[in-house]
Amino acid sequence: MEASMMDWQLLESIGLGLGLGVAAGFRVVVPFWVLSAAALFGHLELVDNLSWLGSSSAFIGLSIALVVEIAAYSVPWLDNAIDTVALPVAAVAGTLLMAIATNQLDPFAQWSVAVVAGGGAAATVKGLNGLTRFVSTATTGGATNLILAGVELVGAIAISIFALVAPIVMFVVVLAFFILLVRFAIKAFYRSKKATPDTEAE
Repeated sequence: MEASMMDWQLLESIGLGLGLGVAAGFRVVVPFWVLSAAALFGHLELVDNLSWLGSSSAFIGLSIALVVEIAAYSVPWLDNAIDTVALPVAAVAGTLLMAIATNQLDPFAQWSVAVVAGGGAAATVKGLNGLTRFVSTATTGGATNLILAGVELVGAIAISIFALVAPIVMFVVVLAFFILLVRFAIKAFYRSKKATPDTEAE
């Protein structure tokens, strides 16, 4: 019974970390801001070495950082430049967020899961977002980038909150998303391989 409960709690922790990692892929500051707000208003209990995240000063600082991030993504072309820098930053943020969520594991397992799952999820989502923004800029001259930025912001907030409220569901959703993404990538790879001989024959 205790083992089952521990497994369930671990899944919840990984689901929380995955959700926050995905949110970091949309906006780096948002998941930290949501965590800070949840801790500050008593909806989340942080471990001792992260209790500072639930302080008023941390929440205010993260709120300022969030406003700056929103403003930066509101400027066409600048948002594309930010995406280039934000990719590694998002990966680091996703790693830290997963490490925070899985603090009950031993350090090796904790950071292994954090780098692979948290950092990987954040980097993948940020890469897809960056590609989408690049296409948007190239096709519309940045006219739709503001709409895209708004969708990303709302998505990051909604995913962060959902990860806190229903981490198991988030675990299933993120896992399903990445399975579909891998299947799509494999199909695209094989389609490109089949198309190559035909192109060379012409």
